[in-house]
Amino acid sequence: MAGSDAAAFDVAAFDVAICGYGPAGATLARLLGLAGIRVLVVDRLTEVYDKPRAFAMDHEIMRVFQNIGLAEAIAPHVAPFTASEHYGVDGQLIRRLTMIDPPYPLGWIPSMVFRQPPLEAALRKSVSTTPGVTVSLGEELASFTQDADKVTLTLKRGDSASAESTRSVTARYLIGCDGASSTVRRTLGIAHDDLEFDEPWLVVDVGVNEQGAAKLPKASAQFCEPSRPTTFLIGVGEHRRWEIMLMPGETPQDFETDAAVWKLLSRWLTPEDGTLWRRASYRFHALVASRWREGRVFLAGDAAHQQPPFLGQGMCQGIRDVANLAWKLTAVLQGRAADALLDTYGVERAAHVKRLTTTIKHIGHTICERDEVKARKRDADLIAAAGGTVKSVPRQDLIPPIDGGLLAPTAPTANAAAGTPEARGTLFPQPRVNQQGRNMLLDDVIGTGLRLVLSATCDATAIAALPAVKQSGAAVVQIGGAGLAEADGIVAAWFARHEAAAALVRPDHYVYGVARDAQQINALVLSFSAACNAATSN
Repeated sequence: MAGSDAAAFDVAAFDVAICGYGPAGATLARLLGLAGIRVLVVDRLTEVYDKPRAFAMDHEIMRVFQNIGLAEAIAPHVAPFTASEHYGVDGQLIRRLTMIDPPYPLGWIPSMVFRQPPLEAALRKSVSTTPGVTVSLGEELASFTQDADKVTLTLKRGDSASAESTRSVTARYLIGCDGASSTVRRTLGIAHDDLEFDEPWLVVDVGVNEQGAAKLPKASAQFCEPSRPTTFLIGVGEHRRWEIMLMPGETPQDFETDAAVWKLLSRWLTPEDGTLWRRASYRFHALVASRWREGRVFLAGDAAHQQPPFLGQGMCQGIRDVANLAWKLTAVLQGRAADALLDTYGVERAAHVKRLTTTIKHIGHTICERDEVKARKRDADLIAAAGGTVKSVPRQDLIPPIDGGLLAPTAPTANAAAGTPEARGTLFPQPRVNQQGRNMLLDDVIGTGLRLVLSATCDATAIAALPAVKQSGAAVVQIGGAGLAEADGIVAAWFARHEAAAALVRPDHYVYGVARDAQQINALVLSFSAACNAATSN
């Protein structure tokens, strides 16, 4: 059943228990529920937090939301992310981050801003209608134990630990999506790997009026000024955000009054130009959990990692976590893969988070330089590296592929040769295709399970008849030729770029591997099936 009344059910066994009902926990619940998995979600809070925290997302995350039927509901609360222009000591442009030009490879605008409260509300509404998912709000995880078969959770309501306010629930797996101060992580005694970034910032959200909007930059900006590094972001509608670095000797308490905050914003606005919506003080950290799995318990989202916000990847990382974990849990729970498949979750996600966080940290150090001499050298170096003229760099170029984990052990084509990019671990594109006269996104036509995507040059009938392909259960889809017609040639160009004729695509849209002919396709599919059922992980 779906719902939010804990009293409506007795102690029962679930397949998966999720601690935390933020964006990551709710997305995981929806993904698992749609796959037929019995899920319990608990959270001590009863309502969506009514102010924005996460600010940006990218096309990979919007594709996940599309896959769980959320795209239409959240569309009014999403807008394109403007370019981010970085300005140096003397106000000169030193870097410009933007997005790739259309046609968009994943079917969505590559970079977006959004309103978090209505997005979370829409996400929770979708979960509430998902069969097999039970949501219990106002209840929190007090403790848990695990054995070879299950996790036993002790849940409590309110502040009381009396027998009347606690109950026991069992689940085959527990996922901690319970934030930076995660009870699950602390209970397991899992420490963080510190990537060495720790800076104090004040985040201010303002609802600007027409007069205020006219005063402000038309693009988002990083003011990389030693006297006060500051980020300015353009949100949806009237929403504007400033992230303001606190200087030595300053404390969050210095900015608890509206007057103090407006003084910080006086370079851009006056109180007549808008309304203060939210202020919050943070220490921007770069932390990654040293372990992501302990037996039948996993970490995801902020429970597993924290990163500075300079590329707007905080929530994105959590959604990537659960998209990776959900299909693997489903395969194991439905008997289609060995439990060891779940070990690849931490292998893949920890490495990806560390690589991306290192990039974000580097951008952060560039922004946060407080020594004027070093800052001027930074400005000169960046301009020189750009050949004297600052060029736009797509934000998506900074997002790495996955590496290690569940990927083809070798490249069966020559795509590792000089000049040919590696396809394994990258996201497979989502073109618009013609389906019975309608222009549709690929995932809406073929679904999101394991897919063997073929180019126009393949004999799709013969490939589909290969024993390994039939046994794998992969959907065989041809783009071009006798298959689906795509609108913009995105997939055709992708196959040409990677010198491949086929791609085996995982349910989270990452490419397991590519092949050139039927023999290589057969070997590729066999290796995937073997890896999913192996007793060890890469």
